[in-house]
Amino acid sequence: MEPVELRTPRTLLSPPTEHDVTAIFQACQDADIQRYTAVPSPYLLEHAEAFVEAVPSRWADGVEATWAIRVDDGLVGMLGVHRLTTDSPEIGYWMARGARGRGLLTESAAAVVEWALAPDGLGAARLEWRAVVGNRPSARVARALGFRYEGTLRHALVNSFGRDDAWIAGLLPGDDRTPQPWSVLGD
Repeated sequence: MEPVELRTPRTLLSPPTEHDVTAIFQACQDADIQRYTAVPSPYLLEHAEAFVEAVPSRWADGVEATWAIRVDDGLVGMLGVHRLTTDSPEIGYWMARGARGRGLLTESAAAVVEWALAPDGLGAARLEWRAVVGNRPSARVARALGFRYEGTLRHALVNSFGRDDAWIAGLLPGDDRTPQPWSVLGD
């Protein structure tokens, strides 16, 4: 699969390059990114280099689509659709601490969701979101995108801290994208 570039009113989504290594390394020093995502902990510069080096082959092999979220030419986050070869690919994301709280992630993720579910995009029949139980900021983004909360998967996620229970939500192409109540967010 060829890499896809997406634009929103405030962001450019394009595959990360070697020029992004330092920004990725710096962002991934954040304890929340290390705790709630699958990045290694501690996160070393060589992890960022290996990640960026692997992106082109993951696109080419059709197994993962990864975008750097860019604002004014600076990297502020990362978005990806993983498990592309399955019936239910999964969206994942992180945002650098200084870029949080401005709606940039929700705006960018909406563009990726549209691409993933569009017949002329990935054409997924279902898109999943998963997060470590307790990752409320990620859950709020998924809810804002219209994902439906579906429950908790026991010990379903593995990261540097071990196994964690996961919240799971799904979105179908025909779903209304209006945010739905999520019991885990107190709705």
